[in-house]
Amino acid sequence: MSLVADDSRPRSRAQTTTLAAGVALLRPREWLKNVFVLAPLVFSGAFLEPLAVRHASLAFLLFCIAASAVYVLNDLHDVAEDRAHPVKSRRRPLASGALAPRQAVVLLIALYVLLALGCLWLPRTGLVVVSYVLLNVAHTYVLKTQPVVDVFSIALGFVLRVYAGAEAIAVPVSAWMFVTTLCLALYLAAIKRRQEFNWRDGTGRAVLAQYTPALLERFAQLAATGALVFYSLFVTEARPALVPTVPLVLFGLFRYQWLVEVRAAGESPSEALLGDWQLVLTVLGWLGMCAWGIGRDVL
Repeated sequence: MSLVADDSRPRSRAQTTTLAAGVALLRPREWLKNVFVLAPLVFSGAFLEPLAVRHASLAFLLFCIAASAVYVLNDLHDVAEDRAHPVKSRRRPLASGALAPRQAVVLLIALYVLLALGCLWLPRTGLVVVSYVLLNVAHTYVLKTQPVVDVFSIALGFVLRVYAGAEAIAVPVSAWMFVTTLCLALYLAAIKRRQEFNWRDGTGRAVLAQYTPALLERFAQLAATGALVFYSLFVTEARPALVPTVPLVLFGLFRYQWLVEVRAAGESPSEALLGDWQLVLTVLGWLGMCAWGIGRDVL
């Protein structure tokens, strides 16, 4: 009896370790980026409609599945490169050896099946999600080695999130929202590339040889300025009730830049946000003020 118990303990620990590695491979912390899917729900005022909330929530879930599928494919492709990275070699399951490539392939197939089923439920949203997946396949194999194109392909993923959210609740994406989202996403993407220079002097990713830190900083500042200007014009012209949110946006940009410069954050925007309570409170305050201001206009 004791022999059976002794055999089961290691097996149970191994199963738990494999499960934890599988969850880590999905990168659930990065799902935070998918809140962009909910932007049309908030800014259209449709968050007061139960059906719109359900459809937007499903679109958010679809993007979480799609994003995880992209991360699994990316990790399978980049496993050798990740093993040379001082952090990724420990944190990423394939690079660390915590998960075998064949297990990752099985997980990837399961994610694609779930994605296909979800796309059948919301076909118009599904077309945008499929476009996002195809964009990221192209990014993994081709686009991420092309300077400037790689930054725009990352940013376009955020724009597609917004379009998916709009399709889910059948509202148009305003030109203001499109340009503001694109600029903010370009800022985050440029900062991500800039921070990658902190590891091994920029030798960890091939495309970094085509950049300089100063150039990426200029890209980031130009995009941040564009995001602020277009957002301010948007709320002034279309949503005057949201003008008080502009100082919060300014503070958020300043705080994020401080995290980048002082704490070397920014390679992962999600980790930078979740790791700073002031930034979390700023985002929550901004969301609350947006919901209150738009809800008041709608009612």
